[in-house]
Amino acid sequence: MPSRSKRKASDAQLPVTESNHSQKKHHNLHSNNILQSDQHDSFEGDRLVTFLNSFQRVIESERQSNQTLPDKFWFKMQFAVGINEVTRLLERMNPLDNAASATPLQAVLVASDCNPKSLIKHLPSLATSRKVPLLYVKDKKEGSLRLGEVVKVKTAMAIGVKAKKSSINQFVQGVIHPDKLDETRCLDS
Repeated sequence: MPSRSKRKASDAQLPVTESNHSQKKHHNLHSNNILQSDQHDSFEGDRLVTFLNSFQRVIESERQSNQTLPDKFWFKMQFAVGINEVTRLLERMNPLDNAASATPLQAVLVASDCNPKSLIKHLPSLATSRKVPLLYVKDKKEGSLRLGEVVKVKTAMAIGVKAKKSSINQFVQGVIHPDKLDETRCLDS
């Protein structure tokens, strides 16, 4: 009799471990799909150079129009610089209503050359849950240097663009949704 109950227990455990294995496999496929879907918004090569040059011109023109604050404070009001600050702002955003958040992020720029990758692996799921698009900067081991140049620091692994209704936000909106930008131009004319 005891052997029969042991057999049933072992038979019952086998399907559970197989289903756990298939659930883990499904989870890994799902997380890879999230990463792949976010990676289509990546900048590299000539597209990266064009994007960063245009972005820096927009930042400089916006800065010239508002010189009441020192550079350090002005950049702090426009951008969240660094993985920790971007993560903090994303966590504080309301997942259901981004407008209700104190400082919502419009988009997050992430350097793909981050080493170790575990520093940024939480950003895709966190940004997706808050409906904030991720834009990857891919440059041969220099993405963090390029992002740092944008906000006048040495390196930056992540930069969050705060939603402030400025020309910076209009530029980022045009990069994220170029089709919607064309529609608004048609409506204005």
